[in-house]
Amino acid sequence: MSPAPLDGIVVVALEQAVAVPFATRQLADLGARVIKLERPGTGDFARGYDGKVGGLSSAFLWLNRGKESVELDVTSEAGLRLLDALLARADVFLHNISPAAALRRGIDSASLSARFPGLIAGSVSGYGTRGPMADAKAYDLLVQGETGMISLTGEEDSPAKVGISIADISAGMYAYASVLAAIHHRSRTGQVVPVDVSLFDSLTEWLLYPMYYTAHGGVAPKRMGSGHATIAPYGPVTVGDGSQVLLAVQNEREWVRFCADVLRVPELAEDPRFGSQELRVAHRRELDAVISDKLEYLDRETVLKRLDAADIASGRLNPIERLPEHEQLAGRWTQIGTEAGPVPTVLPPWAPPGVERYGNVPALGEHTRAVHDWLGLDLDGSRPNEPRPNDRD
Repeated sequence: MSPAPLDGIVVVALEQAVAVPFATRQLADLGARVIKLERPGTGDFARGYDGKVGGLSSAFLWLNRGKESVELDVTSEAGLRLLDALLARADVFLHNISPAAALRRGIDSASLSARFPGLIAGSVSGYGTRGPMADAKAYDLLVQGETGMISLTGEEDSPAKVGISIADISAGMYAYASVLAAIHHRSRTGQVVPVDVSLFDSLTEWLLYPMYYTAHGGVAPKRMGSGHATIAPYGPVTVGDGSQVLLAVQNEREWVRFCADVLRVPELAEDPRFGSQELRVAHRRELDAVISDKLEYLDRETVLKRLDAADIASGRLNPIERLPEHEQLAGRWTQIGTEAGPVPTVLPPWAPPGVERYGNVPALGEHTRAVHDWLGLDLDGSRPNEPRPNDRD
């Protein structure tokens, strides 16, 4: 079996919640050894988000397979000795404590780069290490609000946050990609670059399309629920059996086919109200009424078959309960071990050829002693035959 892409890479992560754990779990999926440092006794607070998976947190299960859990108190001398020993042997270090706290403890990227020249040091923060909000507390909800994400989401009269932790996930993805780039850069040039990203910057990047649209058009996109502010028809349509079909007409060629082959009203393509994407958006209410009128006597399968025959993108509006049984996930499942026993999980979007199984979800502190032994340290942070800290004058 060929080695995984990141075999031999050691990642140390002082992490909790979502953003950094999401980045490091993906590094673990690619073969990196990820050593997760957790607060003694309680650990990553995502362990307590819920108990849905045999008493374990569904969020923790998602974010932490394939890692080693080590309890470490960063305020103690023993903890700092262990951290230093780990960083001396690590390729990558990531944390998501606040920039001010990192600076106080000497684990900000600049300080670590000076002490460990070969270490790719990095962090995920709320608003970055500079600017007036650098030290502000930042949770996913707050960053969605600050960036304007909430103003774009929901129904016309009721803004809403995105239903997943999209700011955390976006930052985790940028941290993951940036670490891969930094590892490649180090192997190619010998130069080490830090990796510091923020939730605010990451989500802002994802919002540049509506930002440009608003800045240059003078009007913000309207909240459209499941629809699209700048494309029509695009979104859910209720058909004759009461179910909903999702459709997306992206260009003029598709619009002509939609009128002729789906609605069976080819002359509608010549209606001056609907002669361009912008006109269809401007006359959305009339357009929606026409579409509903033509589809209200057809069941979902008939509409989907017509859309498919016309080469118009379509989908079903499924509940989340449907996802585990979705036919597209057939063959995409594997099992991982947990304290509660084996749990099925979905393979990552890309997996190296030959990799079919992934590491277990660690119990709190499960690997503390093994990692100390690997480093040649006793549990109090001293080395064998070395005076213990409390034995010194």
